Amino acid sequence: MTDRIAIRGMRVFGRHGANPGEQDVPQPFDVDVELEVDLERSIHTDALDDTLDYRKVQQIVADVVGTGRFMLLERLAQEIARVILQEHRVHAVTITIAKPGLLAGATPSVTLRRTR
Repeated sequence: MTDRIAIRGMRVFGRHGANPGEQDVPQPFDVDVELEVDLERSIHTDALDDTLDYRKVQQIVADVVGTGRFMLLERLAQEIARVILQEHRVHAVTITIAKPGLLAGATPSVTLRRTR
């Protein structure tokens, strides 16, 4: 499978972190998602129903980040991947989550890839 859909630069807010006070108020998280999907049908039909709706993926990311609470970015990325993989068209997903403003002068991020 070499077909990919990428959604980059999503800024979402959530209450995640291991340090005292990090879960007290919503903080920004920058999320990139790359999906491995079979796009063969959609390139011939040019129909949205034959591909993956980007807005649906963006909503999944916003919902998971906005409603869950995790200490680690690793766990948050895993939960996003788990929910996205419930979509039957997705064969694999790569998630990168960055937490801007956590470190002075640096932005930590985690990337993970999950497959069916």
